[in-house]
Amino acid sequence: GDIVLLTKPVTLTEGDRVTLTTDVPVATDGTSKPEKLLYAVSLPPVHGQIEHINYPGVPISSYSQLDVVAQKVSDVHDNSHGASKETLR
Repeated sequence: GDIVLLTKPVTLTEGDRVTLTTDVPVATDGTSKPEKLLYAVSLPPVHGQIEHINYPGVPISSYSQLDVVAQKVSDVHDNSHGASKETLR
């Protein structure tokens, strides 16, 4: 089936950590099991990384809708100078 993904940009400043919620990535594939949807990080943040909150400091390349619902995924800015803001899309 078709997959629909709606996202809102998230802007981080130096040193910020933003927990992804269902307000940011919302996807549906037309099934009755949205918790089985998986997101792949195809373009990781330039000045930071996507992390699972149980493993801080370790970048992840994928996460599930269930992780988002449980608020277990964060975008973390690396505090690099000269990159005061970054937007996750």
